[in-house]
Amino acid sequence: MDVTVHIPDDLVCRMTEARGDLSRRALEEYKGGRISSPEFRHLLGFGARYELDGFLKAHGVYEDYTMEDLEREREDLRRLGY
Repeated sequence: MDVTVHIPDDLVCRMTEARGDLSRRALEEYKGGRISSPEFRHLLGFGARYELDGFLKAHGVYEDYTMEDLEREREDLRRLGY
C-alpha cells in the first residue's frame, strides 16, 4: 500500500536534517518525539485525535501511559466534577 501525504515545509526541513527517506521516516520521527501528535495528525491529514489513535494502533505504535498518568487524569476529572 502506498500512502501520499502533504508534508509542511517546516517539518520537511526538520526531517531532512536528520537524513533519510521522508515517506519512511515520518512514523519514526513521531515515535522519536521529533514530531508532536498535532503535527503528525496534520501531516497525515486527520482532523480528529481518534483518527490518529486508530492509525497508530494499526501500525503497532502505543503511547507510553503509566499508572501515574492514569491517576493524574482521574484526579483532574474529579476536580471537574466527573
